[in-house]
Amino acid sequence: MTGLVLIDKPAGCTSHDVVNRWRKLAHTRRAGHLGTLDPMATGLLALLTGPATRLAQFFTDNEKTYIANITLGLTSDTYDAEGSVLDTGISPPADPGLIMAALDGFRGRFLQIPPPVSAKKIAGVPAYKLARKRIPVELAPVEVQVRELEIRSVSRRLVEILITCSAGTYIRAIAHDLGQRLGCGAILSSLRRTRVGEFSVDQAHTLEYLSVLAAEGRLAEAVIPAGQLLRQIPADYFDSSTEAQIRQGRDFRTSPFAVPAGAPRVRALSQSGDLIAIGELKMPNFYHPSTVL
Repeated sequence: MTGLVLIDKPAGCTSHDVVNRWRKLAHTRRAGHLGTLDPMATGLLALLTGPATRLAQFFTDNEKTYIANITLGLTSDTYDAEGSVLDTGISPPADPGLIMAALDGFRGRFLQIPPPVSAKKIAGVPAYKLARKRIPVELAPVEVQVRELEIRSVSRRLVEILITCSAGTYIRAIAHDLGQRLGCGAILSSLRRTRVGEFSVDQAHTLEYLSVLAAEGRLAEAVIPAGQLLRQIPADYFDSSTEAQIRQGRDFRTSPFAVPAGAPRVRALSQSGDLIAIGELKMPNFYHPSTVL
């Protein structure tokens, strides 16, 4: 089993817990997710399994979409409901228009300071480890992009948004910063990821269903084969002799009818459609297999 698995992560477990569950079901040590979800969060967790883990570098820029609930009038050391939550005693604005106007500032590109309780590293140490030891944490702001922010509902204390953003964007930080702008405090009270790149949570499987598939010897049905991934990269097919040469790291030529001249990368596929390698351009229609499966 070499490819991508889409899992609908439940609340109360870490992304690493889910990966470990998959490793046990699939009897493999080679698996890793493409973007963590906090224990509180639910929804789409995409993970690569088998030799396809070598493809992770090509998924780093995937946008992600979330449905988030933000509760106003509260603060938290983690910026969400899992931390030490305090009521600020300050009422949120009575006019929903003021809340909507404050959210306008989170559209487009802007600098975001990650939460102090996060996996961002300071001198090689994750920030959350320092924060738990009460060591002051100062993280540098990072540019993020929110391509879409839809306000689904606004009440006195609860705001629900649909947000599509760049990888590395912290929705917890958006909730916290919204509370700062409104002067009443705010925390992220629930989060569900609905999309990662081209993949939707509607395609995902629950852990319970994956356990059933494993018990029936059908777990491979849950894996999207590596040859069907990264379709934005043009592909060419090769016979078994050329496949063997590519797997040995030898450069290869592509058909000008299959691959546009100057395409920076190419997917080399076997006659049966399995992914052999990702090739990097050396000269027109001449590639070096930089990532071999």
